[in-house]
Amino acid sequence: MLVSGTPYRTVWLQEESVRIIDQRRLPWSFDLLDLHTVADVAVAIRDMAVRGAGLIGATAAYGMWLAAREAATPDQLRSLADSLIITRPTAVNLSWAVNRQLTAIQAAGFENRVATARLTAETIADEDAAACAAIGGHGLEIIRAIASRKPGQVVHVLTHCNAGWLAFVDHGSATAPIYAAHAAGIPVHVWVDETRPRNQGARLTAWELAQQGVPHTVIADNTGGHLMQHGQVDLVITGADRVTRSGDVANKIGTYLKALAAQDNGVPFYVALPSSTFDWTLRDGVQGIPIEQRGAEEVTHLEGIAESGSVETLRIVSPGSPAANYAFDVTPARLVTGLITERGLCPTTETAICALHPQASGSIPSLS
Repeated sequence: MLVSGTPYRTVWLQEESVRIIDQRRLPWSFDLLDLHTVADVAVAIRDMAVRGAGLIGATAAYGMWLAAREAATPDQLRSLADSLIITRPTAVNLSWAVNRQLTAIQAAGFENRVATARLTAETIADEDAAACAAIGGHGLEIIRAIASRKPGQVVHVLTHCNAGWLAFVDHGSATAPIYAAHAAGIPVHVWVDETRPRNQGARLTAWELAQQGVPHTVIADNTGGHLMQHGQVDLVITGADRVTRSGDVANKIGTYLKALAAQDNGVPFYVALPSSTFDWTLRDGVQGIPIEQRGAEEVTHLEGIAESGSVETLRIVSPGSPAANYAFDVTPARLVTGLITERGLCPTTETAICALHPQASGSIPSLS
């Protein structure tokens, strides 16, 4: 995607290091950051210099290339892999990418670990970008159908958090259909939830939509239901950090509330994701998906840019009041109209999901 007219991916190899866009600095400044060690990658994931399911997975895959260079024994490699896996517990792409690297290295032989890890990391990144482009094509048909029912009018899409190209290697998941529709000449407008805490919508989604020239409006998180009641939302598309084989969706906290409002107002609610985001070992997402709890300071403080141009952090909560910071919630499958994957559109039933992904049949959990 474009930044000031120049195409970028979100992560790539730069000589002997892994280069990323430091998302902690957006939208105030566009800075690139070089990661030289596995420890650097772990910090970048934990501190959200990179974030978003697909990008976390791809960055961890590149981190395993660094791990292959650092490790002198298979045990050391496994230890470094574990240090990456524990950085963020909810997004399944992270462990999926690390374990894929370990499997590839084992198959190729430990002595070939560096070349194998590099090839596998590049493959994972390329697959992520291709999957998101395919999601855009499939999701375009949903937007096109809505546009055909209201000719000459704008299609209004609401999204929550950032599941744009900043959350993946390229294109994004939830934004991919929006970009495809915009490129196809369909008039589209995006309602961008600010997405407290951390404001990924206001800071990241709004920034990247502006870079691509897509009309959008930032709204407070609690505004979506009002807009739906008044017919100002045609479609909701969100991303996901983990989806069970039965269609339960873990995504940024607040997604569940948007799904409830959408159902009450008859607004289609779609979730866009690459296949790497499925957790084939789980059926019950509400009980089974671990929900990350982050530091209270993300709730009690806000970062912004002052009139002077300096970036400042302000406390917005009464001193002495504790704060809880649940990073994700789970939207039950019954509230999701359908899934948009690189393999096509899919109802949120286990039968339909597994029919689209036959490889899942080997990891069926107990019904108990």
